Amino acid sequence: MTSTTEQQPLTEDEALALGIPVVDTDVLVAGSGAGGLAAAVTAAYHGLEVMVAEKAPVCGGATSWSGGWAWTPGTALARAEGVDEDREQFRSYLRAVLGQRYTEAAGEKIDAFLEAVPHMVGFFHTKTSLQFVTGARIHDIYGDLPGAGTGNRSVGPAPVNAREFSPALLKKMRRQFYTTSFFGMGIMAGQDLSTFLKASQFKLEGWVHSVKRVVPHLVDLATRGRSMHLVNGTALTGRLMKSADDLGVRIHVNTPVQCLVRSAEGRITGAIIGGPDGGRYVRAQRGVVLATGGFPNDVGRRRELFPKTPTGNEHWTLAPDGTTGDGLEMALGAGGVFDTDMASPAAWCPVSLVAYPGNRHGVFPHIMDRAKPGSIGVRRDGKRFVNEANGYYDYVSGLLEATGEGEAVESWQIADSTAIRRYSLGFAKPIPMPLTPYLKTGYLVRGDTIADLARACGIDPEGLERTVREFNENARRGEDPEFARGATAFNRYGGDPEVGPNPSLAPLEKGPFYAVHVRPGSFGTFAGIAADTHARVVDGEGEPIEGLYTAGNDHASIMRGHYPAGGINLGPALTFGYVAGRHLAGATAYEDGETAGEAR
Repeated sequence: MTSTTEQQPLTEDEALALGIPVVDTDVLVAGSGAGGLAAAVTAAYHGLEVMVAEKAPVCGGATSWSGGWAWTPGTALARAEGVDEDREQFRSYLRAVLGQRYTEAAGEKIDAFLEAVPHMVGFFHTKTSLQFVTGARIHDIYGDLPGAGTGNRSVGPAPVNAREFSPALLKKMRRQFYTTSFFGMGIMAGQDLSTFLKASQFKLEGWVHSVKRVVPHLVDLATRGRSMHLVNGTALTGRLMKSADDLGVRIHVNTPVQCLVRSAEGRITGAIIGGPDGGRYVRAQRGVVLATGGFPNDVGRRRELFPKTPTGNEHWTLAPDGTTGDGLEMALGAGGVFDTDMASPAAWCPVSLVAYPGNRHGVFPHIMDRAKPGSIGVRRDGKRFVNEANGYYDYVSGLLEATGEGEAVESWQIADSTAIRRYSLGFAKPIPMPLTPYLKTGYLVRGDTIADLARACGIDPEGLERTVREFNENARRGEDPEFARGATAFNRYGGDPEVGPNPSLAPLEKGPFYAVHVRPGSFGTFAGIAADTHARVVDGEGEPIEGLYTAGNDHASIMRGHYPAGGINLGPALTFGYVAGRHLAGATAYEDGETAGEAR
């Protein structure tokens, strides 16, 4: 546990003395990512008046820029597809991943999550505009551990046409994350992406699918100025925003929550919020939910908590700029606790920097390309350091462990011509897109031989040649004796099923060869506000602070800084937002459908 800057609450008398307008509501939600919107929709559905205050000009936070998948084991949607698992399987898997961090307190939070998550999915799927699809083929990352799942433990938002939303609501929605899109068009992980990639393999199915998706997108850009086919995180936040709008939730953008307000007895009774029309005192009769997205853009906290960041700047996050720890500061000021007892303070992800005009850069997350055959990751010494086909979290963890004190935390993802044209390499797209633009900006580095590539990147040539030679010899047999790449279902799913004997392995043989400079980044923070099983912020004695809740990345990770599966940020965010909304409303029994989760 550690403490940082604290934003002290005002008393009710001090708030009234400001002379600003007073607005009454039942619930005020600070932030509009998955956690905040889930809390708002749930509370509103159960009859409460709800206001959402978003600091940014648009809603959605980091959720809108994510893949939108949530780890939600044990749902009725999974059972409907023939996967009926006992809850103890989920506990067994999490115990194995968390190890010593699966304490009694951690177990209580995990049990609360596992109890609520099927009801959460059922509620949103049957009672709101948030419709889910199941991740039938999405495997847990560590498939060799007890209880690991091989599918149907995740849900993602069903794609949605933005024409279903009012113009006023659409204006408040964050757009698709550009660097992971195809010129602003989102591509959904799974069948959508795999069918797109078939175009680079000169398969008719891939070209037909690409035309069907790209042509309407170009029409939308010409007529609407944006993509109207929402997938991934934009579909998740868009559907949640529509659900909130349908229930009368007031959503305000450009409206930061500046400080909390509490009664003489210590209960949080509201907050002072800003906005383009000046400040307001919002009296929230039931309480305030802090869901401001954690602190990935707070350089000071990064310097304090993130490993090997001596100036605090050796890190590139995928979260929006406004995620600077506002909720954490307010919680600490109210007597809350900053829980930093995590295996990792952040949800690591390897990233590369994409050059844009005007000396600007974007951040690209290396999610899928690392597992593709014909590609490896190396450090400056030319040596591999990790199983590249494991999770993105593991890639950065391995990189941090392999980097000595005082050394730059960096790597290069390398591919041969076959791999880069068939699967892509980072931001560089496969056939039919040309590689020239990426080479001109310096994003891609090219070498006719492995040694040429090494010299162009500043990698030890002899070390890289030795690594590639040994890797190729083993890859031809489908083996990786150094890191066992391709040994788990998760590894093989990320590879190419048409490549054998190991879908995740192929030698790097066909020149020229290419590399992308990869650096440490994150999707957001794991360290955060300590809370109880009802998502109430707790003080140093573990007692709840009345009227104050937290969800999303503000809420300390229940996975204790580990990354057992894709979607372990969004799953708990949606679930504890749902839990907070129900508790604020005093809801007890679940309604028909919340446990069923059947399609409407």
